[in-house]
Amino acid sequence: MSGEPLTKVDSAVQGLEATSPPKEGHIHKHRRASSSANGVMNINDLEAQGTDLQIAKETQMLGWKVNTSPTSIDDKDYLKMMLTTPPVKKIDLHFKTGLHVTARNLKGVTIKDAMDAIHKSFKKRPDDELPEPYLRGFEWDKEESWTSLLVHLSTNAGAKPAGGSSKKKKKAAAVEEEAA
Repeated sequence: MSGEPLTKVDSAVQGLEATSPPKEGHIHKHRRASSSANGVMNINDLEAQGTDLQIAKETQMLGWKVNTSPTSIDDKDYLKMMLTTPPVKKIDLHFKTGLHVTARNLKGVTIKDAMDAIHKSFKKRPDDELPEPYLRGFEWDKEESWTSLLVHLSTNAGAKPAGGSSKKKKKAAAVEEEAA
């Protein structure tokens, strides 16, 4: 190799145009919006403000067995409801047994989100291992913990809501009217 010019092209540098560095005052035109919905609060902010939580009363009527899927509930409309008012992004759920689970949803924790979090812990447990297999409801005790809910379980399903879709209810009402 005696002083002959190179014939191969160095792809790392040749063919590239010199580009100017970004301008100092350059502002990004689009920034990704937050995934959380308006009105959904952080539970710690609610504690700092002293805002009380209210739990959806519908959770007490579900009669849901914790080792079955939440979608096994008759009335699916309850699953879409917010668990708390005001809606929160996440909330801890505590059991008397010492188990802790967290329900999360940036658009507001729904009853289904809480049930999914509970189900994840109990889905592999057979019925005979669960002394209290049915969800009785949730309790918020701000004296004990502002950021968490107590989960109450029971040995029986309790009062189930009048299940079924509204179409079935309307059809039954129409049949009763025709009979009268």
